[in-house]
Amino acid sequence: MKQLVSKFKKSEKGFTLVELLAVIVILGIILAIAIPAIGNIIDNAKDDNKDNQIELIHDAARLAEVNDEEGITTVGDLISKGYLEDTKALAGYKTTKLSELGSSEDEDEDEDEDEDEDETGN
Repeated sequence: MKQLVSKFKKSEKGFTLVELLAVIVILGIILAIAIPAIGNIIDNAKDDNKDNQIELIHDAARLAEVNDEEGITTVGDLISKGYLEDTKALAGYKTTKLSELGSSEDEDEDEDEDEDEDETGN
């Protein structure tokens, strides 16, 4: 009888319930750490994309300002004049007017004011 029981135990193959539960717990811990990290990577990529789009719009507005000598323009104007491509990426922007971007004229005015103050002694 003992031989039969020992043969039966030796022929058993597989995992015990405790081993399976341990693996499931370990996988759960790994997933609990990995999923938020992946979410942060995706959020950072979206933020970087938005920053790049804003920089693209800013550069296009500066180019339009230099070429057309206009201080204020709309995103629609930038697209219609060919400074920006009409893409779905720009569709989410609600801004219709760009404020004046600092130009050398603004800096010249500031310098002139400083010189005037120096001359008057204030």
